Amino acid sequence: MTAVEGRPGVPVAGEQRVALQRRISGVLVASQILGGLGVATGVALASVLAQRISGTEGLSGLAPTAMVAGTAVASLPLAALMTARGRRPGLVVGYLVGALGAGVVVVAAVIGSFPLLLCGMAGFGAASAANLGARFAAADLVEPDRRARAISNVVWAATIGAVLGPNIAAPAGRSVSGLGIPTTAGPFLWAAGIFLAAAVTVAVLLRPDPLLTARALAPVEERSAEGRSLRAGFAAVAASPRARLALVTVAVCHTAMVSVMSMTPVALEHHGASIDLIGLVISGHIAGMYAFSPLMGRLSDGVGRLSGIGLAVGLLACAAFLAGTADGSHGRTAVGLFVLGLGWSAGLVSGSALLTDSVPDAVRAAAQGLSDLVMNASAGLGGATAGLVMATAGYGWLNLAAACLLIPVGALALFTRGGPRRGLSAKGRG
Repeated sequence: MTAVEGRPGVPVAGEQRVALQRRISGVLVASQILGGLGVATGVALASVLAQRISGTEGLSGLAPTAMVAGTAVASLPLAALMTARGRRPGLVVGYLVGALGAGVVVVAAVIGSFPLLLCGMAGFGAASAANLGARFAAADLVEPDRRARAISNVVWAATIGAVLGPNIAAPAGRSVSGLGIPTTAGPFLWAAGIFLAAAVTVAVLLRPDPLLTARALAPVEERSAEGRSLRAGFAAVAASPRARLALVTVAVCHTAMVSVMSMTPVALEHHGASIDLIGLVISGHIAGMYAFSPLMGRLSDGVGRLSGIGLAVGLLACAAFLAGTADGSHGRTAVGLFVLGLGWSAGLVSGSALLTDSVPDAVRAAAQGLSDLVMNASAGLGGATAGLVMATAGYGWLNLAAACLLIPVGALALFTRGGPRRGLSAKGRG
């Protein structure tokens, strides 16, 4: 037994620890719903707003790209803050910066400044970085054989925001029509308020801090602050074959998903699909990404992390085959995009759990921040490259390229399978 962080003298053991973890998980789910709702509400019309401010369709894609870049850039400073001060300050700062960025987007829309819009979208991305960090906070206090399920429950909560966000974008736009704010900027004003609500939720309710409490519960020899730095986190990932596999898995799965998903609406439109049909295909893809994540968590905890990664590789390869050979079949494309979402979910959950398993507690937050940085930077590059591949070679070749990205993940998984488990059970670790 030991004292809960911030509450000296209160023991945490057995059922108390389970109850604490459940309460923390509930707070993280609530913040994930709010954060996801804010991101989805703003992003729904980001490209349209960029097109209207810039006056050209060619620059419209820079708005979501700036958000992805902002998410990647914010990952490291938020990880450093979490490493030093705990999960709560890092998540609160991420949501507050996201709210500030959303406000800057509204100002940019009012004055018609495209560079200011891109700056605001970059700040907006910090809220997305906070949402990603929440999944790791869910695993801080759970036993190794339940980490994937804890992560997957928080990932699942994003389903609510992802579904509701685009649907409230229109009313959010109408709500500002009498305020001198362009209707396309209305969703960002709402997003700012939603991010503030998420920040307050975390600041008030995420007590005690899960990361600091986990450190307090660790053996005395593992509580040293000397290794709690970004450099130590990077060194821990470099020294662990399993951590390297986890990082590559998350980055590749996310990049393959973003590359194919971002160009699918264009491919469908080229083959005569209506806007309504394109919306249904993307909705099915989002359902595959989030709705089944608890199942992916149970599978990863039950059969092992490496098996979960193998499932992700198989599903993503199958998705690339289905979508890449659809050749105008809207139904086949829809199935491919749904399977693509399932593969992403399996890779994110298993990769995140394996990374958490594979590094010491003291540097966990730093290693996780590195993972999110690499994941978002890779996806940003992949999304930008996808357009070039689509324009020069076509949708089928884009899917083939995405499938080829999976080869290193499969090879690393096979090479790593016999590696050390650092004291965890084979079931829990792969």
